[in-house]
Amino acid sequence: MDGLRFERRGEGAYYKVILHIHSTYVPISDEDVEALKKTSEAADDQFLESFLDRVGYSSYLKDQIRGALQQIGERPQQIAALRQSIQAL
Repeated sequence: MDGLRFERRGEGAYYKVILHIHSTYVPISDEDVEALKKTSEAADDQFLESFLDRVGYSSYLKDQIRGALQQIGERPQQIAALRQSIQAL
């Protein structure tokens, strides 16, 4: 995903997953990764809200994530891209 992507880091890293939102980096805890994987099978709106709540812990981050998602295209494309990225973690 252009502008929004996950990076898997090594086992020795405190946060094994980092979310890149353009030039912003958001560490994702192991607990949040597992929760995101579980909710990736939920209905579209529920999944997207869960993703924003877990990862976007401030209004600034939520706005950045929404902006990056808009660059992907229509809502179904955004959600499909997010689900695919999360499942690949």
